[in-house]
Amino acid sequence: MNGLIDIKLVLTQILGFLVMVWILGKFAWGPVVQGLEARRQKIAGEFAEGERRKQEADQLKAKYEQELRGIEVQARQRIQEGVAEGQRVAEEIKAQAQRDAQARLQRAEEEVALERDKAKGAIREQVIGLSIRTAEKILRAKLDDPAQRKLASEFIDEVGTLR
Repeated sequence: MNGLIDIKLVLTQILGFLVMVWILGKFAWGPVVQGLEARRQKIAGEFAEGERRKQEADQLKAKYEQELRGIEVQARQRIQEGVAEGQRVAEEIKAQAQRDAQARLQRAEEEVALERDKAKGAIREQVIGLSIRTAEKILRAKLDDPAQRKLASEFIDEVGTLR
């Protein structure tokens, strides 16, 4: 087996490999490990920054939701105020309409009373006239005009008291 494996060559290769590992460990391995550690720290920092931003976003979301609830409460309150104002205005309009209707009714009653008085006066005059004509026909000149008027007036007063 001596011919197949050359021990000197194997030992030289092992020695060369160990020297290369020592050189790589001394000069290359440190910067590689430092680079990996820097990368690990950078990734950890990015994760921390992502978590911080997520927390900020959650805080903003909670803040906006709270503001939205406040706006909804204000909107409901304004709607209720509007409804109350509408009801108040409706009550004022209703009260004004009732006052107007009462005033119109009062005026109508006054006009009816005035017209009734006018009609009574007109009827009274017609009754007096009719009474005088009737009395004239009956009496045909037995009474003079003032006496006839007095008699007619008494007759009308009697008719007025019978009602």
